[in-house]
Amino acid sequence: MSRFVLAWICFFRILFGKQLPADAAKFLPAPETKALPPPPPPGEEKPPERPKLGASQQHRDGALALLALFQREGRLVDFLREPLDGFSDGDIGAAARDVHRGCRKVLEQHLSLEPVMPGAEEEKVSVPKGFDPAEVRLIGEAKGEPPYRGTLRHHGWRVVEAKLPTLADGIDRTVIAPAEVEL
Repeated sequence: MSRFVLAWICFFRILFGKQLPADAAKFLPAPETKALPPPPPPGEEKPPERPKLGASQQHRDGALALLALFQREGRLVDFLREPLDGFSDGDIGAAARDVHRGCRKVLEQHLSLEPVMPGAEEEKVSVPKGFDPAEVRLIGEAKGEPPYRGTLRHHGWRVVEAKLPTLADGIDRTVIAPAEVEL
């Protein structure tokens, strides 16, 4: 069987949770055999060591910590998860005001922002040659070569400084809000 066909078979078997064919085993690396450390004597159990965090893990943790702050101060996750169909516009507006107040406080405490493109919305602007598409999104049909002239619909936001909270070791980083039990 060709490797191409075998690759497709493996892909679909993995996709549907089935075992790989025996022909595929010869292309897999040899499994590493690690000896497990002996269990500690009774009464001397230590908590498991946490792995060192890489940069992407630190960014993920900072994002989760920021989401936890949005939840704590503004109940953002509760608001976004709530189906709003049964509520009046007035009730939604009142709830949104509280969420806005708390989340704005977190934003101001932890992030310094500036507009990506200076100017007021609906103002005529020029997009220079060599612009960064991550900074400026063109809406509509771009004809010819830059510079482009158009109307600023939104000035965008750039983070100038981020003071993201860090989580202490031993904290479950996926819990953004603990359950609350009133006694």
